[in-house]
Amino acid sequence: MDCLFCKIIAGEIPCKRVYEDDRVLAIYDINPQAKIHVLVVPKQHICCTNAINSDNSEAVAAVFEAIPKIANSLGIESYRVINNCGEKAGQSVMHLHFHLLNDEKLGAKIV
Repeated sequence: MDCLFCKIIAGEIPCKRVYEDDRVLAIYDINPQAKIHVLVVPKQHICCTNAINSDNSEAVAAVFEAIPKIANSLGIESYRVINNCGEKAGQSVMHLHFHLLNDEKLGAKIV
């Protein structure tokens, strides 16, 4: 499989890790769109939101259980979580991931 996030998870590509457990990896985005911009990725390869099903939904639940822990470790209480599904929506890596963003005030600039 030629998946960037799978290679990062496997340790083949370096990254700046924010959080990791047996099911989830969180890394700083290399092209941040806010003061804090972290990508939260299930370690199980799921291509996109459309591929979530009863066989893999526990991996997605693990991501959402990790997000408050990640935010707390970064000292943030208010944040936005975004998922892009498919190329037309801006998904550039076809491995399910969620953007955790925090800034002084996000406002309506990122919806």
